[in-house]
Amino acid sequence: MILIYHNPESKDSKECLEILETSKHNHEVIKYEEKPLDELKLTKIIKLLNIEPQELIRKSSKVWKSKFQHLIDDGHHFTAEEYIKIMIEYQELIERPIVINGEKAVIGKPPKKIFDIISK
Repeated sequence: MILIYHNPESKDSKECLEILETSKHNHEVIKYEEKPLDELKLTKIIKLLNIEPQELIRKSSKVWKSKFQHLIDDGHHFTAEEYIKIMIEYQELIERPIVINGEKAVIGKPPKKIFDIISK
């Protein structure tokens, strides 16, 4: 079963969902703004993506810019755990969509990236 952590407001997320529906893959849609990720799930997703936590943050977000960017600009360095806690508190900062197929995962930007993990 393929999981897509989806935001219906996101163009890329909509396109990834369309790819999954068109390709007839069994998938589950998780609207993570309605069903927030917890620390355990988010940590597992980051490991599957094989990235550092800060790479999953939408740095263009108004929330990031207003609450955290000035700290970075002033030389503050967040730990991996702090980035995860920030994303747990502010789910809208999480890059989307995230598509998981077993032990493989990608951020669907651009949406065609999901073919890397859904192709047999």
